Amino acid sequence: MSCILVNHTTTFTSPSSFISKPTFILHHFHPKIKTSTFSLLSYTPQTPLLGLRNSNYLRYQIRCLTTNCGNNPSIVKMEGISYLSQRDAAEIDETLMGPLGFSVDQLMELAGLSVACAIAEVYKPDEYNRVLAVCGPGNNGGDGLVAARHLYHFGYKPTICYAKRTPKPLYSGLVTQLESLSIPFVSAEDLPSDLSDDFDIIIDAMFGFSFHGTPRPPFDALIQGLIAWQNYHLIGRKSSVIVSIDIPSGWHVEEGDNNGEGIKPDMLVSLTAPKLCAQKFVGPHHFLGGRFVPPAVVEKYKLQLPPYPGTSMCVRVGKPPQVDISSLRENYISPALLEEQVEPDPFDQFRKWFDDAIAAGLKEPNAMALSTASKGGRPSSRMVLLKGVDKTGFVWFTNYGSQKGSEISENPHAALLFYWAGLNRQVRVEGPVEKVSEEESERYFHSRPRGSQIGAIVSQQSSIVLGRQYLQDKYNELEENYSDGNVIPKPNYWGGFRLYPKVFEFWQGQASRLHDRAVDFIKGMRGLGALQGLRYSPVDSDGRQAWKIDRLAP
Repeated sequence: MSCILVNHTTTFTSPSSFISKPTFILHHFHPKIKTSTFSLLSYTPQTPLLGLRNSNYLRYQIRCLTTNCGNNPSIVKMEGISYLSQRDAAEIDETLMGPLGFSVDQLMELAGLSVACAIAEVYKPDEYNRVLAVCGPGNNGGDGLVAARHLYHFGYKPTICYAKRTPKPLYSGLVTQLESLSIPFVSAEDLPSDLSDDFDIIIDAMFGFSFHGTPRPPFDALIQGLIAWQNYHLIGRKSSVIVSIDIPSGWHVEEGDNNGEGIKPDMLVSLTAPKLCAQKFVGPHHFLGGRFVPPAVVEKYKLQLPPYPGTSMCVRVGKPPQVDISSLRENYISPALLEEQVEPDPFDQFRKWFDDAIAAGLKEPNAMALSTASKGGRPSSRMVLLKGVDKTGFVWFTNYGSQKGSEISENPHAALLFYWAGLNRQVRVEGPVEKVSEEESERYFHSRPRGSQIGAIVSQQSSIVLGRQYLQDKYNELEENYSDGNVIPKPNYWGGFRLYPKVFEFWQGQASRLHDRAVDFIKGMRGLGALQGLRYSPVDSDGRQAWKIDRLAP
């Protein structure tokens, strides 16, 4: 996987089946710097290259556009990933627990949390809720016990099969923690013959990289039972998914599934670094967990490991599985949006839903898609942040010379879309747009972090620049100029816009695509009778404006 930042015009070929020739703008968010920062690359289609037998191959011009602000490089390049032998894996563990001061229980806690995070990344608890953790007597089994505890707190319902308990205090403590949560334990003999009847996820935590030899009872029977159960479900019956921790049980640590008759997990969560056998893994989901490898270990063993995203404890190894886009669908389960329950004023209804999004802890509930159009009607969209809302309208701030600013000056109408996936809700707003007062822009500009103020001065949004270093140098220069704490002047090309709503639509996802929609029509709108949903139509009531609500089809 490579991330390329292009500092000058270049060309490349790309297969395309588009009838038209679109322009792509790639935005890359930089999470580690103190201001909200994006790198932007513009891909513009050029004349097809001569000599290509497939005329659908286009040449794209790549331009580096200015960023919003920031000061960190954005190039990440993965040449490959290291796979450890059994000996190297053991040596790294000894180093971690020796001179580097880690304890067994620390590493086990981090490993189990990584496994739980990887499972939660792919298998959501609303669909894969029932978990069986089959745990062995060693550290791998301990990882499974810890993972089960974290999954419980993530909203799953784990059950433990701990066939051969270890009397050491560390493991006894883990059992006590699970029992205190009323997590059930089941013996190997009491497991159902068809695990899919009772469980959605099976965690294989029987043996890790230090295992040698042939599995002994009762684990030999457990492994063979899992294999037989998997083979039975190859005929097309719905099956539970198997998640193996570090090493699929029964596999050779370095050679993998030698005879091809072992457990075939749907997910493998490698720990510290993948072991050699992981090269033979062909399931759809391979994750690396254990965000604790110090630089000294990376350097000593020349490890190549993928960077962990954000604050995540796991990272996907390789490409995600290919899916049929047409088969992706969600059956929403939400409270009904009833006419008698909505607010009579659409601004109040928006505020109510916005407060719900904040209370639900959704990330950036004020993020909204802003759609504008040029004078000729060519549309464009991007994500921006809402910075104010009242009974007059919705406010955001930007560079007036950016594409959105230029299009609004030519065609002062826009549409906003808020999408709160965690609540199955979206709100669409349309209306004319005007600049806010200079005083309002000044007031907001100076409320921002100083780094963001400098970034607004540096970036001439959407204009072509020589490269990221050019922006970095300008940022550093201005940061030095204003290091004395003096007021940073707001540039005259930066300020706010306010959209005055003429149309609101409130959408609530429901089962079987029978979504609830509410369309609010502000006074003066005409010709929109074909729209469907819950319609708010203005009516005159004793000289005052009121709202009539009619339900429309989804």
